[in-house]
Amino acid sequence: MSVEEATVQLQELPGWELLSGPDRIRRTWLVRNFQAGMTFFDQVTKVAESQGHHPDLHLVGYRNVSIEIWTHAIQGLSLNDFILAAQIDELPIELKMNLK
Repeated sequence: MSVEEATVQLQELPGWELLSGPDRIRRTWLVRNFQAGMTFFDQVTKVAESQGHHPDLHLVGYRNVSIEIWTHAIQGLSLNDFILAAQIDELPIELKMNLK
């Protein structure tokens, strides 16, 4: 997928960004706590398994969650990557709320 094609697809996916060439997309969330991150990853795992499409899941600092998606077989982006991202966006996630 070209940069132009990927950019068009990303217009439908707020919060996702294009990385490396483009060869992958990524989104980052700040979740409420460690358990919220693991619960979200569990839901992502179920969706990914049902699609046979496996993103990279990252949890850093116990509440910084990010997901990177690309099609490993072609070492780049395909339409299926954007479909999976849209399905992930539909999952519930417990975000950290700013307390003042």
